[in-house]
Amino acid sequence: MGGYHHGEIAVQERAGLASEAGHSQGAIGSAVPEVAVAFLAEQPHVVLGGTDGRGRIWATQLTGEPGFLAVPEPRTLTIGALPPPEDPLAAVLAGAGNGPGQEPVRIGMIGIEPATRRRMRMNGRAVRDGDGLRVQLDQVIANCPKYIQKRAHRPAADGEAQATRGAVDGTELSPEQQRTLRAADTFFVATASDRGDADASHRGGNPGFVQVLSPRLLRWPDYIGNAMFLTLGNLELNPAAGLFVPGWEAGTSLHLTGSARTVWDEDEVAGHPGAQRLVEFEIAAVREVAAASPLRWSAPAYSRFNPPTAG
Repeated sequence: MGGYHHGEIAVQERAGLASEAGHSQGAIGSAVPEVAVAFLAEQPHVVLGGTDGRGRIWATQLTGEPGFLAVPEPRTLTIGALPPPEDPLAAVLAGAGNGPGQEPVRIGMIGIEPATRRRMRMNGRAVRDGDGLRVQLDQVIANCPKYIQKRAHRPAADGEAQATRGAVDGTELSPEQQRTLRAADTFFVATASDRGDADASHRGGNPGFVQVLSPRLLRWPDYIGNAMFLTLGNLELNPAAGLFVPGWEAGTSLHLTGSARTVWDEDEVAGHPGAQRLVEFEIAAVREVAAASPLRWSAPAYSRFNPPTAG
């Protein structure tokens, strides 16, 4: 899956960054570099995006002891974990590629280390492999450290780990979930092209950069990046999207699925410092999972690249 697809090219051209995108294309490969093999082996988590059995896109997180991510060969990633049953992608990943006529599941992934502000995106096709997944990689993409808030992780203490895992579903944000999003400095967004090729990406900013316009409508600024427009390029072809908001302190996970669109109107964008464009996300379904992660994270040190928030 080499090169840009026509949605990415259309957004690059509309943004006036086609030349910059051409230079950035050199960062897209199909194999994991040796230095990144070691990076992945050190990580206790990976963010993943994919499509459920109803055609809805979700983003989620898998966790494990360092080493649960491995690269047995440069174009293959193994993940030694599956989502818990409450996860919105649990069913589709549990059956990935197994059974007569079943195809691999197309997923997007991002390995991210907040403590060092390093990250790497990987997109490919996953099949169930024992108690985990084996992913044949199509794209491996180096990303810059902008907008990543610095955090250190630790395992949950015994009392924290004993919290009962459970899921709550809805079709709109509760008041508490709205407060969570207004205070968020980080979330992850999953998208897919019109061919179903998935991608997962990081979004960060100062608290308040995510606006809750209503219980079913969010908006956030699109800051200057690497000019690839992998997320917005997918949305140009396929508006379906999913968001994952990690609960850094309590190990909860907030999952949203719906549709997104890019806002190019200069007057609307002008009210958001640092924004090049805006993205609006309409929520179709919400799932919040308590005790989803065994990891706990320190308070953030905000990125120096974060622009001030609107208002």
